[in-house]
Amino acid sequence: MIPRLLLATRNAGKAREFSLLLQGSGFEVTTLDAEGIEGDVTESGKTFRENACLKAAGYAVDDRFLVVADDSGLEVDALGGAPGPLSARFGGEGATDADKVDLLLSRLQDVPPEARSARFRCVIAIASGRKVVGLCEGVCDGVISLEPRGSGGFGYDPVFYLPELKRTMAELTLEEKNRISHRARAAREAAGVLQRLRRGMQP
Repeated sequence: MIPRLLLATRNAGKAREFSLLLQGSGFEVTTLDAEGIEGDVTESGKTFRENACLKAAGYAVDDRFLVVADDSGLEVDALGGAPGPLSARFGGEGATDADKVDLLLSRLQDVPPEARSARFRCVIAIASGRKVVGLCEGVCDGVISLEPRGSGGFGYDPVFYLPELKRTMAELTLEEKNRISHRARAAREAAGVLQRLRRGMQP
C-alpha cells in the first residue's frame, strides 16, 4: 500500500502547488478537506518555523498519514519585515487577497522603488506521530511593484516583482512559478526528505 501524505492546508492554491511539487516523493497526496478533517490548528507562533511545526504536529495525530505543513509569507524590508508570519491575516479577519495587496501598497506609497525590496519565505515541517521529523526552508527575493500586474497565483503575487524576469509572480505560468518560488525551493528540499522517509518505511 502506498503511504499517504496529508497537506495541512485549506488554501486551494497552495494545495494545488504542493500536489505538483511533491509528485514523485513516493506518497499519495491528500488534503484536509478531501479527508473531511475539521478544526484548525491555531498558528500562535512568532515565526514561520514555529507555525509550520505547530500545524504539522497538530495534525499528525492520525497514523494513516505523514503530515506536511508550511507557513509562508511576505517580508518587506521597508516595513521592518512585515507582514511576515501575519501575511495571511494582514488587514484583519475577512480581508481578501485584493484587500491585503491594497493595504500593502498604501503602507508603501511614499517608499521609492529602490527601497521596496522584499522576499517570500516558506518553511515546511514534516511530522509523524505528533513529532516533527523534517524542516525545510525556501526564499525568493524580489521587490514590491507600484501596482498589481497579472492574474495568476494568489496572495501577494500580483505585486511581487522579479527583476531578473521583468514580471510579477502573478504574470508567471504555474510551471515557471514552480521553478523559482519560495514554496518550490522548500518543497524540493522536502521531497528529498520524504523520499528518504519513504525508503525507511519499506519492508
